[in-house]
Amino acid sequence: MTTYRDSGVDVEAGNRTVELIKPLAASTQGPEVLAGVGPFSGLFALDTHRYRQPVLVASTDGVGTKVLLAAGAGRHGQIGADLVNHCVNDVLTAGAEPLFFLDYLATGRLLPAVAEQVVTGVARACLENGCALIGGETAEMPGFYADGEYDIAGFIVGVVEKAKVIDGRAVLPGDALIALPSAGLHTNGYSLARQVFFEAAGWRADTFASELGTTIGEALLAPHRSYLSIVRPLIERDLVKGLAHITGGGITENLPRTLPEGCAAEIDLQSWLVPPIFRLLQQQGAIPRAEMFRAFNMGVGLVILCAARDAERVIDLATRAGEPNAFRLGLVVAGERSVRYV
Repeated sequence: MTTYRDSGVDVEAGNRTVELIKPLAASTQGPEVLAGVGPFSGLFALDTHRYRQPVLVASTDGVGTKVLLAAGAGRHGQIGADLVNHCVNDVLTAGAEPLFFLDYLATGRLLPAVAEQVVTGVARACLENGCALIGGETAEMPGFYADGEYDIAGFIVGVVEKAKVIDGRAVLPGDALIALPSAGLHTNGYSLARQVFFEAAGWRADTFASELGTTIGEALLAPHRSYLSIVRPLIERDLVKGLAHITGGGITENLPRTLPEGCAAEIDLQSWLVPPIFRLLQQQGAIPRAEMFRAFNMGVGLVILCAARDAERVIDLATRAGEPNAFRLGLVVAGERSVRYV
C-alpha cells in the first residue's frame, strides 16, 4: 500500500503547521477580519465609512535568494518580516495604508517548527504595520525543493482615498528628491552578492570583514525596513508627489517608474556616502558603477518626490517620525524619463 507520505508529502505535518499558525494570524486580526486561517479564503470587511471613494491597492513579491542566507543562519523569523515590509513599501508608493496580508511558503519537506518561525516573523511585521494576516498557503513539494530548502512570497492589499492616490502625475521639473536610507541590501541583489562573496572570493557567511565591522552573513542579513511610519505624516500633510521603492533594478530602474513624461531624475552622487557593504561588493567583484546602481539600492531604500519648497519640511518631519538620516538626493529635471548621475 502506497500513501501520500511515501511520496514525500506529510499531511499530518501540514495540519500541525496550520495549528501553530492560527494563533499567530489571530494576533494580527481585528473585528474587520470575518474569516482568517482555516477556511478556503479570508474575509475582510472594509470600513467604507472612512472613505468616500476607496481604492484598493494590491501587490505581491518575494525575498529572492536572501532566503538561502536566512535559512542557513536559522533566521526564519526575520525573513518573514522582510517579506511583509517589502510588500508594505510597495503599496505605500501609491499612498495606501496596508489592510491585509497573505503568505505562501513552499518547501521540499515541511518542518512545522521552521514554518512557525517564518510566520511568527510575518505576524510580527503585520502587527508593526497595522496589517492583518488573514491567510496563506504552505506547500510541500518534494522533488522540486530539496529537504531544508523553502521559498516564500507575500500578497498584500491596502487602501487609499481616490483623491489621495500618489501616482507621480503632479511631479514637475525643479521638484526635490528626498532619500530615506536602507539598512543594507534589503531583499534585492543577493544572487550577485552571493556570487561575489561566496563563489568568487571563497568567503563564508561567518567570515569577518573589517571594512564592515561584522561578518559577511550579518551584513547581508540586515533587515528590509518598512517606511510606513516615516512617510505617513508626509502623506497626511499632502507633501508627497511621488514615491519610489528602491528594489530590484536599483535607483536606475525604479525612480523613473514614478516620473511623468518630460521628467528625468538627476542624482547628486556627493549627497551621501554609499554604505560599506556596497563598496566592498563593488571592489571584490570589480562591478561597474552602472551595474551597481542597477543591481543594488546603494543605501537608498525609498525616494520621496516633493516640491522644492517643501524639501526641508519633509526632512524635518521624517526626523520627527524616527528617520534622522533623510537627505536631499537630487532633483527632477526636464528630459526623457531616466536617471542621471552627476
